[in-house]
Amino acid sequence: MGKTVMEQYKEKLRTADEAVKVVKSGDWVEYGEFMMQAKDLDAALAKRKDELKDVKVRVVTCTFMPEIVKADPTREHFLFNDWHFSGVTRGLQGKDLCNYIPLTYHESGKFIEDFTHIDVAFMPVGPMDEHGFFNIGTSNSISAYVRDKAIIKIAEVNTSAPKCLGGLKEAIHISEFDYIVESQTNPPLLSLGELPVTDVDRKIASLVLEQMEDGSCIQLGIGAMPNTVGSMIAQSDLKDLGAHTEMLVDAYVDMYEAGRITNKRKQIDKGKMVYTFAMGSKRLYDFMNNNPICASYPVGYTNDPCVIGQNDKVVAINNALEVDLYGQVASESSGFKHISGTGGQFDFILGSYRSKGGKGFICISSTTTLKDGTLVSRIRPTLSPGTIVTVPRSCVYYVCTEYGMTILKSKSTWERAEALINIAHPDFRDDLVKEAQKQNLWTKTCKIN
Repeated sequence: MGKTVMEQYKEKLRTADEAVKVVKSGDWVEYGEFMMQAKDLDAALAKRKDELKDVKVRVVTCTFMPEIVKADPTREHFLFNDWHFSGVTRGLQGKDLCNYIPLTYHESGKFIEDFTHIDVAFMPVGPMDEHGFFNIGTSNSISAYVRDKAIIKIAEVNTSAPKCLGGLKEAIHISEFDYIVESQTNPPLLSLGELPVTDVDRKIASLVLEQMEDGSCIQLGIGAMPNTVGSMIAQSDLKDLGAHTEMLVDAYVDMYEAGRITNKRKQIDKGKMVYTFAMGSKRLYDFMNNNPICASYPVGYTNDPCVIGQNDKVVAINNALEVDLYGQVASESSGFKHISGTGGQFDFILGSYRSKGGKGFICISSTTTLKDGTLVSRIRPTLSPGTIVTVPRSCVYYVCTEYGMTILKSKSTWERAEALINIAHPDFRDDLVKEAQKQNLWTKTCKIN
């Protein structure tokens, strides 16, 4: 007769200090994702600094300052990497303490299966249920792929994690873990405060809202402006909206509780709010807990453009840092400074285009202010040197600023330049025309409206 799940649990239970002894010099170690990250195991691994060399650690959007980084500021023992930069890892990059891993998000499954080596996975989870399953909480994303590839898997149990229903692969059975560690602190999931909203955000959001219809299926990216769209939708008279998104945020709770999101008109996952990870406030996490309206899926499902496109009227709303006159969109770096990651923006721009009646928006304020107080245009002749292209010009769909929106599909280079200059800040339009002329992007028929 096989062992019961409780017998397996007791047999595999270790302290964090005991569990991290499996990590060897030269190993690749995964730390978790977004709000679900292995803090107790990180602290225990940091204590082993002097015993280890060249341990490579990866995380997805680090939301805390790792103890291994504090313990090893010369990177002699630990090399820290992030699949998608956060505020924490942006700061660490500036001190040469973290590197970015480029990734097309929807390709994560094959990416990890074929090209990624994982010796040890630290996997944050909620408590085991009576059937022996641990819920992976708010971060499905690449967790299932990490679980399948890692040689050794260690669960870090956090009783503060909400139980997030699937979907698919939202739970891991105890038989798949090598060791179980019970967190001694059970830290509450990081709660994001409200992002400051500007009049520009509200203007852009209102322009996007005008393009939406009853039955639209909504994807919101990160940032104040997408959240503003969600808040405006909650106060609108739109009906029977759906949710299929990479990131679940508080605005979805607003829209659902206001009766705007019903998911009734979706072609797939009807009745469900589909997502792959969540970042927001305690209100969001409480809403998700054991709530069958929410469906957690791996990112290979949520972000696959072929899956996204199966729903009609997909509306994808994402931010950017710069757009050049050719239509190239930069959303992850400014010059050589890496800020974010490709994330789901590329996936949902492609997916919304595949959707019947779909619309993919790149939303950008027309200007930004530098540290020295200089006002600069975010619509630029060319991208700043070193800037990474997130969405290539051939894929860009709608671009929207507070001065209007344009569709770049089917437009020639001179039509793109003309259209983008006409939604740039008026103070910069003449200079942009001069730069367009230098680049042979301005014809005799072009004009500023």
